[in-house]
Amino acid sequence: MPRIHFGDWVESAVDWLQSHLGWLFDLVNVVLDGMYDGAVAVLGGAEPLLMAAILAVIAAWLRGLLPGVLAFVGLALIDALGLWQDAMDTLSLVLVAAVITVVIAVPLGIWAAGSKRVSSLLRPVLDVMQTMPAFIYLIPGVMFFGVGSTPGLLATIIFAMPPGVRMTELGIRQVDPELVEAATAFGTSPRDRLTRVQLPLALPTIMAGVNQVIMLALSMVVIGGMAGAGGLGEQVYSAITQLKVGLAAESGVAVVILAMYLDRMTGALNERVSPLGRRALAKAAAARRSALVHYRPAGAVAVVGVVVLALVAGGLNWAGSGDAEATANGRQGRDAGKTVDLGYFPWDEAIAATYLWQNVLEDRGYRPKVRQLDPGPLYSSLAGGQMDVQLDAWLPTTHKAYWDKYGSRLEDLGSWYGPTSLELTVPSYVKGVDSLADLKGQSAKFGGKIIGIEASAGMMGTLNSRVLKAYGLQGEYKVVSSSTSSMLAELDRAIKKKEPVVVTLWSPHWAYGKYDLKKLKDPEGAWGKGEQIHTVARKGFSDEFPELAGWLKDFKLTEEQLASLEVAIQKGGAGNEKESARTWLDAHPGIEDKMAPVS
Repeated sequence: MPRIHFGDWVESAVDWLQSHLGWLFDLVNVVLDGMYDGAVAVLGGAEPLLMAAILAVIAAWLRGLLPGVLAFVGLALIDALGLWQDAMDTLSLVLVAAVITVVIAVPLGIWAAGSKRVSSLLRPVLDVMQTMPAFIYLIPGVMFFGVGSTPGLLATIIFAMPPGVRMTELGIRQVDPELVEAATAFGTSPRDRLTRVQLPLALPTIMAGVNQVIMLALSMVVIGGMAGAGGLGEQVYSAITQLKVGLAAESGVAVVILAMYLDRMTGALNERVSPLGRRALAKAAAARRSALVHYRPAGAVAVVGVVVLALVAGGLNWAGSGDAEATANGRQGRDAGKTVDLGYFPWDEAIAATYLWQNVLEDRGYRPKVRQLDPGPLYSSLAGGQMDVQLDAWLPTTHKAYWDKYGSRLEDLGSWYGPTSLELTVPSYVKGVDSLADLKGQSAKFGGKIIGIEASAGMMGTLNSRVLKAYGLQGEYKVVSSSTSSMLAELDRAIKKKEPVVVTLWSPHWAYGKYDLKKLKDPEGAWGKGEQIHTVARKGFSDEFPELAGWLKDFKLTEEQLASLEVAIQKGGAGNEKESARTWLDAHPGIEDKMAPVS
């Protein structure tokens, strides 16, 4: 069977679209970003407890006093976990995606219900949309729109669309044909039959579809986080890639609270808007005995409560706006006040250097934003201008593929650490394995596996294409792609059990200070020479930020400084990277002025 190069055709199509329809993608990006930013400004602009009270009033109106109290408690818990802004970012993402999806899905469902041909054409398209791995939607999304909320929104809309279309079509088709015939016999126009007969009777099913749309949209938060959409998805993604169990549990609890709130509210909304639902609601209200527990404020009361709370929140924001303004302290840079987007992938030296610079830039009056991405999306976003700087480019070998692809659209601001080394490493108690050549014929000892890191890392490409081949290890060992944190977790687990394990590692790395490890010698030189860690920026960065570019070009850390910084961040624990870097910076006076000198 001849090889079908379908992937090449897709890449060619994407290149053509980027070249010819860039203006359209920019327009879509502006519109979706504007909608998302507007939702974030509304939901995240108020004091957390006031916004929680507003959402609780809505819950009390839809479901009753007790659900309203429980909603407030759950939302207050999210604030207590320190995840309020992330939760509001996620809620904004879900609501914007759900509104767009419903606006498209309901008309399509109505059209499909009225035409068997349209229904038969839509069915396979919806099957593909729902069964295609959602991660795949992010690839063209990032290429067309860069990192941010737009790729996450588009992936969410595509993934959540099918149930909205299908449930709308199902609801209309399930309307009793005799009722439709009776309406027709009385001379009702097609539009009136739809709006006065079919849609009101199909509304419960359509609202069930809306509920599914919202739930599927919320399930996409992690995938959106991989594309830099922010919110709880970014926190969950960070927890997964860095194996932060505590952060994963906290973020998971916040997602569950939002899911329960949205699920209960959309279910209750069905009772409010559906004729059948209002009838059932009236019967249930008549049968209740406890008026206090099941009390539901009237619509006017709920509106007054929401308006009052919103006015209080707006007043507090206005009163506090003056306090938030930065004041010059004589130590600020020439570009103080400008926003700088710092990207990093979850390698320890990248985390350390990025959060170190975040503290320094804040001290100099800049507004740094830090975002975690995988290497591929990070380089793509730098080349596209969506990110400004990343501080962990391993050149000329590990990140060679990215530099070859995007180098013409990037600026190399020079190296700040080196030389580095890549290696395979085993615990010191593993006897008889001192070099890569010693691995030959001993795969059974290691379960036939080499524990690797992210598949997108250049180190993994070098290992698979050069190192294994140089020592005849192809076919004998399987390189397991995981993440840096998963690799370190497997190393820690094996050492505690005194089991043999071989992992990918590099120098510098804090693991060599924590564990008794043995670097496997490379007599064939398959890993290549030691590399330098470079700072890479988007094209035009030096022209826009000349002072900061100069600071970054002169930035250097010694092996001792970097090692102690990494240890400080490790001791600080997950979620405290910025604070740990600040503690280290305060303990090393003079380094900040050397990194970012100002007159």
